[in-house]
Amino acid sequence: MNRENDHLHSLGRKTEYKSDYAPEVLETFENRHQDHDYWVKFNCPEFTSLCPITGQPDFAEIVISYIPDVRMVESKSLKLYLFSFRNHGDFHEDCVNIIMNDLIRLMDPKYIEVTGLFTPRGGISIHPYANYGRPGTKYERLARTRFEAHC
Repeated sequence: MNRENDHLHSLGRKTEYKSDYAPEVLETFENRHQDHDYWVKFNCPEFTSLCPITGQPDFAEIVISYIPDVRMVESKSLKLYLFSFRNHGDFHEDCVNIIMNDLIRLMDPKYIEVTGLFTPRGGISIHPYANYGRPGTKYERLARTRFEAHC
Protein backbone atom coordinates (compact mmCIF):
# COMPACT_ATOMS: atom_id res chain seq x y z
CA MET A 1 0.00 0.00 0.00
CA ASN A 2 1.17 3.51 -0.77
CA ARG A 3 2.28 5.16 2.51
CA GLU A 4 1.06 8.52 1.19
CA ASN A 5 -2.53 7.26 1.41
CA ASP A 6 -2.36 5.39 4.75
CA HIS A 7 -4.92 7.84 6.19
CA LEU A 8 -7.62 6.63 3.76
CA HIS A 9 -9.83 4.17 5.63
CA SER A 10 -12.52 3.22 3.07
CA LEU A 11 -10.48 2.71 -0.08
CA GLY A 12 -9.53 -0.93 -0.65
CA ARG A 13 -11.46 -2.25 2.33
CA LYS A 14 -14.79 -4.02 2.81
CA THR A 15 -17.60 -1.53 2.32
CA GLU A 16 -19.62 -0.72 5.42
CA TYR A 17 -22.74 1.38 4.90
CA LYS A 18 -23.95 3.76 7.61
CA SER A 19 -27.65 3.65 8.48
CA ASP A 20 -28.11 7.44 8.61
CA TYR A 21 -26.46 10.70 7.60
CA ALA A 22 -22.72 10.26 8.19
CA PRO A 23 -20.42 13.17 7.22
CA GLU A 24 -17.66 11.57 9.29
CA VAL A 25 -17.03 8.99 6.51
CA LEU A 26 -15.72 11.68 4.14
CA GLU A 27 -11.97 11.53 3.51
CA THR A 28 -9.52 13.65 1.55
CA PHE A 29 -6.18 13.36 -0.16
CA GLU A 30 -3.71 15.95 -1.38
CA ASN A 31 -4.22 17.56 -4.78
CA ARG A 32 -1.08 16.80 -6.81
CA HIS A 33 -1.86 19.53 -9.35
CA GLN A 34 -2.26 22.64 -7.22
CA ASP A 35 -0.33 24.66 -9.77
CA HIS A 36 -3.37 25.09 -12.01
CA ASP A 37 -7.17 25.08 -11.97
CA TYR A 38 -9.20 22.14 -13.21
CA TRP A 39 -12.68 20.74 -12.71
CA VAL A 40 -13.57 17.54 -10.88
CA LYS A 41 -17.09 16.27 -11.49
CA PHE A 42 -18.96 13.51 -9.66
CA ASN A 43 -22.29 12.10 -10.76
CA CYS A 44 -24.37 10.00 -8.38
CA PRO A 45 -27.41 8.78 -10.37
CA GLU A 46 -28.75 6.61 -7.52
CA PHE A 47 -29.07 9.10 -4.65
CA THR A 48 -31.95 8.49 -2.26
CA SER A 49 -33.22 10.24 0.83
CA LEU A 50 -36.49 10.26 2.74
CA CYS A 51 -39.23 12.85 2.76
CA PRO A 52 -39.09 14.37 6.27
CA ILE A 53 -42.89 14.51 6.42
CA THR A 54 -44.09 11.21 4.90
CA GLY A 55 -40.96 9.08 5.26
CA GLN A 56 -41.33 8.00 1.64
CA PRO A 57 -38.18 7.68 -0.48
CA ASP A 58 -37.04 10.42 -2.82
CA PHE A 59 -34.75 9.60 -5.74
CA ALA A 60 -32.29 11.90 -7.46
CA GLU A 61 -29.20 12.29 -9.53
CA ILE A 62 -26.70 14.40 -7.58
CA VAL A 63 -24.04 16.21 -9.59
CA ILE A 64 -21.05 17.73 -7.78
CA SER A 65 -18.50 19.85 -9.64
CA TYR A 66 -15.59 21.59 -7.97
CA ILE A 67 -12.24 23.26 -8.51
CA PRO A 68 -9.88 21.82 -5.88
CA ASP A 69 -7.26 23.63 -3.90
CA VAL A 70 -5.04 21.62 -1.52
CA ARG A 71 -7.46 18.83 -0.51
CA MET A 72 -9.69 16.64 -2.69
CA VAL A 73 -12.50 14.31 -1.66
CA GLU A 74 -11.78 10.59 -2.00
CA SER A 75 -14.46 9.06 -4.26
CA LYS A 76 -15.32 5.94 -2.26
CA SER A 77 -15.79 7.97 0.89
CA LEU A 78 -18.01 10.36 -1.10
CA LYS A 79 -20.09 7.42 -2.29
CA LEU A 80 -20.51 6.15 1.27
CA TYR A 81 -21.41 9.65 2.42
CA LEU A 82 -24.05 10.09 -0.29
CA PHE A 83 -25.46 6.63 0.45
CA SER A 84 -25.79 7.63 4.11
CA PHE A 85 -28.72 9.86 3.13
CA ARG A 86 -30.85 6.77 2.29
CA ASN A 87 -32.50 6.72 5.71
CA HIS A 88 -32.18 10.45 6.34
CA GLY A 89 -35.23 12.69 6.21
CA ASP A 90 -34.67 16.09 4.63
CA PHE A 91 -36.19 18.23 1.91
CA HIS A 92 -34.48 18.19 -1.51
CA GLU A 93 -33.15 21.72 -1.09
CA ASP A 94 -31.71 20.83 2.31
CA CYS A 95 -29.92 17.75 0.96
CA VAL A 96 -28.18 19.78 -1.76
CA ASN A 97 -27.09 22.51 0.66
CA ILE A 98 -25.97 20.03 3.33
CA ILE A 99 -23.84 18.16 0.78
CA MET A 100 -22.27 21.38 -0.46
CA ASN A 101 -21.56 22.72 3.04
CA ASP A 102 -20.06 19.42 4.22
CA LEU A 103 -17.73 19.36 1.20
CA ILE A 104 -16.71 22.99 1.75
CA ARG A 105 -15.82 22.20 5.38
CA LEU A 106 -13.96 19.06 4.29
CA MET A 107 -11.90 20.37 1.37
CA ASP A 108 -12.04 24.17 1.34
CA PRO A 109 -12.32 24.12 -2.47
CA LYS A 110 -11.79 27.18 -4.62
CA TYR A 111 -15.25 26.66 -6.13
CA ILE A 112 -18.02 24.07 -5.80
CA GLU A 113 -21.55 23.52 -7.08
CA VAL A 114 -24.09 20.82 -6.26
CA THR A 115 -27.21 20.07 -8.26
CA GLY A 116 -29.99 17.68 -7.29
CA LEU A 117 -32.12 16.32 -10.13
CA PHE A 118 -34.93 14.77 -8.11
CA THR A 119 -37.45 12.55 -9.86
CA PRO A 120 -41.08 13.65 -9.90
CA ARG A 121 -43.37 12.99 -6.96
CA GLY A 122 -46.96 14.09 -7.24
CA GLY A 123 -46.37 15.23 -10.82
CA ILE A 124 -43.56 17.71 -10.10
CA SER A 125 -39.79 17.41 -10.03
CA ILE A 126 -37.44 19.62 -8.05
CA HIS A 127 -33.91 20.51 -9.18
CA PRO A 128 -32.16 22.53 -6.42
CA TYR A 129 -28.79 24.09 -7.22
CA ALA A 130 -26.28 25.60 -4.79
CA ASN A 131 -22.81 26.96 -5.37
CA TYR A 132 -19.93 28.62 -3.56
CA GLY A 133 -16.78 30.48 -4.58
CA ARG A 134 -14.04 31.34 -2.13
CA PRO A 135 -14.75 34.89 -0.86
CA GLY A 136 -12.56 37.71 -2.14
CA THR A 137 -11.26 35.72 -5.13
CA LYS A 138 -12.10 35.24 -8.78
CA TYR A 139 -13.98 32.11 -7.68
CA GLU A 140 -16.49 34.24 -5.79
CA ARG A 141 -17.14 36.06 -9.08
CA LEU A 142 -17.38 32.70 -10.87
CA ALA A 143 -20.00 31.56 -8.36
CA ARG A 144 -22.04 34.72 -8.88
CA THR A 145 -21.82 34.44 -12.68
CA ARG A 146 -22.74 30.72 -12.76
CA PHE A 147 -25.57 31.29 -10.27
CA GLU A 148 -27.02 34.15 -12.31
CA ALA A 149 -26.80 32.10 -15.50
CA HIS A 150 -28.30 28.97 -13.91
CA CYS A 151 -31.67 27.89 -15.21
